[in-house]
Amino acid sequence: MSNITYRKMVSADVPTVYEIECATFPTPWTLDSFYHEMHENEYAYYIVAVDEEEHIVGFCGMWMVIDAAQITNVAVVEAARGQGIGEGLMREAMDVARQHNMDVMSLEVRVTNTVAKTLYRKLYFRDGGLRKGYYTDNGEDALVMWVNL
Repeated sequence: MSNITYRKMVSADVPTVYEIECATFPTPWTLDSFYHEMHENEYAYYIVAVDEEEHIVGFCGMWMVIDAAQITNVAVVEAARGQGIGEGLMREAMDVARQHNMDVMSLEVRVTNTVAKTLYRKLYFRDGGLRKGYYTDNGEDALVMWVNL
């Protein structure tokens, strides 16, 4: 997966992104919620990672409000994990946020998701606190992380 490119998500990408979402998360967003993000949410910006065959292999969403970007979701297809695509998506999101004059970026991550926390720390995210019982599927806490852009 060396030839990965990143681009802004478009409406035609929604069905594939939704499939990745469903395969990745125990409580996935709905198909309608992704269409809403594309057409109704003026603060939303989504990026897709595309391989050399033009297949979407990952995505990252964020909301940019005033001067802060909030990551909503990041996912990579299982077969493509561990190849730097998640990091590429995050770096691209950070670049887009900077281009839109955001000062800070934040996200929530499961306290048990060591792989994701390691990636975010590599990108200079810092621990900001806990959201108790944040995840509705099992009541797990979320670690809030943030970085100055």
